[in-house]
Amino acid sequence: MTLPIADYALIGNMRTAGLVNRDGAIDWLCLPRFDSAACFAALLGISEHGRWRIAPAGAVRQVTRSYRAGTLVLETVFDTASGQVRLSDCMPLREERCDVVRVVTGLSGQVDMRLELAVRFDYGSIVPWVTSIDGGISAVAGPDALHLRSTVPLHGEDLTTVGAFTVKAGETAAFTLTYFPSYSAPPVPLDPLAACESTIAWWQDWASRSTYRGEWPEMVQRSLITLKALTYTPTGGMVAAPTTSLPEQPGGPRNWDYRFCWLRDATFTLYALLVAGYEEEAKAWREWLLRAAAGRPQDLQIMYGVAGERRLSEATLAWLPGYGDAKPVRIGNAAAAQYQLDVYGEVMDALHLCRRTGLHPSAHAWALQKVLLDFLESDWERPDRGIWEIRGAPRQFTHSKVMAWVAFDRAVKAVEQFGLEGPVERWRNRCRSVREEVLARGYSTKKKSFVQYYDGETLDASLLMMPLVGFLPAQDERMVSTIDAIRRELTADGLVRRYQSDTELDGLPAGEGLFLPCSFWLVDNLAMLGRRDEARTLFERLIGLCNDVGLLSEEYDPGGARLLGNFPQALSHVALLNSAYNLAHGMRPGEHRAA
Repeated sequence: MTLPIADYALIGNMRTAGLVNRDGAIDWLCLPRFDSAACFAALLGISEHGRWRIAPAGAVRQVTRSYRAGTLVLETVFDTASGQVRLSDCMPLREERCDVVRVVTGLSGQVDMRLELAVRFDYGSIVPWVTSIDGGISAVAGPDALHLRSTVPLHGEDLTTVGAFTVKAGETAAFTLTYFPSYSAPPVPLDPLAACESTIAWWQDWASRSTYRGEWPEMVQRSLITLKALTYTPTGGMVAAPTTSLPEQPGGPRNWDYRFCWLRDATFTLYALLVAGYEEEAKAWREWLLRAAAGRPQDLQIMYGVAGERRLSEATLAWLPGYGDAKPVRIGNAAAAQYQLDVYGEVMDALHLCRRTGLHPSAHAWALQKVLLDFLESDWERPDRGIWEIRGAPRQFTHSKVMAWVAFDRAVKAVEQFGLEGPVERWRNRCRSVREEVLARGYSTKKKSFVQYYDGETLDASLLMMPLVGFLPAQDERMVSTIDAIRRELTADGLVRRYQSDTELDGLPAGEGLFLPCSFWLVDNLAMLGRRDEARTLFERLIGLCNDVGLLSEEYDPGGARLLGNFPQALSHVALLNSAYNLAHGMRPGEHRAA
């Protein structure tokens, strides 16, 4: 049975991540890099593709779960007729190793438990060779190896490792799954109980550093912890989500690999981290951005691997049935090769924000920016595939041109505000000409709205970014009518759709969910318009869509009342954070971006 996406919770150690369902099973677990081959893949299909389940052997009357306050340590309580047990799941934060610790604690009575571990490397395609070791089992296939160490006896049944045990009140049973390259010596075993306690202490210390003092503190803290968990510590890169191919359209083909770092998330992410007081994380993200963008400006990609890898070739995995039978299951992302004009503006904007907020300067950032501007001056008029990475023919997308304006605008400000050297008059003229073209060709007098692409008549939720980047004030009558048009034509159940589906435009059938980041952008626009009661109502509607442990995916299906898309989604949590800051502190969403 395919479980709802909302039934999953995240665990991670800033090198990899896993998803745990309400039944006590880890159904998705990547190897030490987010973009490495998955060890378990049941979230994309069915149980024989790998899982690790620890749960009561008999009937369960009720399941409740939550994160330990201020941490990424998940606690699931199973209530049975004979007693209660708690399952604690975490990934300890240890350099150069990757472990999953699971601890079962008896709370009352006594409960018969069962463990089932089916290891399947390479997205469920490889069954490893399993042997017994002291205190557990070893699973090896090619370059990959796992050791499961257990305080209870284990044995094999039908290519699955199983164990049966009973836990009484006050007793514990502990399990540690450790990954290591098969050609290396296995790491020294952990003390699982001590590792769990040290993981709790680390996360609580990190969470306590937040400077946020507004409303919705628990939601803000959970989103900050989620962003930290999606960060790859060795490089500072942040993946959009730890999963691939969770569908944006139930049963359909809109299934993409999100285990990469998108440049267009840079400014919003920096803003969220800096406002919350996490300067070191913001600095690491900026340094990742500078390394990834280095090279010829025409080679700038929209996304990279966690270490800045550029070759992200897309392939399909025919042996996986797909989540809810949504096919194809994809790894890699062909959109990495697309020309998307807006990322030049995003890079310029992110580095401008770093200067505005006083982040420690980077010696070579301005040199890189000037090279990007030289390219953009001669290339900004090219059609592209836009923010939504359409797979149809390139077009003159209005949002893309707005972001070209952002690039030149931030360049002018770099000279005027920070004394950097550059051809400011030339950039000022270019900024003016881009703006005039957008106002002339990106606005429909017939529709009384800005439109998705030049001389068209269709809407696009990316137009909500115009006030957020300072292109126009939200109070401009053209912007007001655009916001009203988007609310009229692109919303359902109060939430925002990205655009009006067009097979010719994106080559895909209609039917995707409502886009949660765009819905938060509408919150920000309403707040900028002074319609704060409407903004607050929508914001509270959106945070009400989080699952029981405070996590969001990318999209929402109001008809099925379910989350859609890869999970958890960094951009959704970044958008939640920025909207919370704007509402709680009365800040203008474009204050740092446009000043």
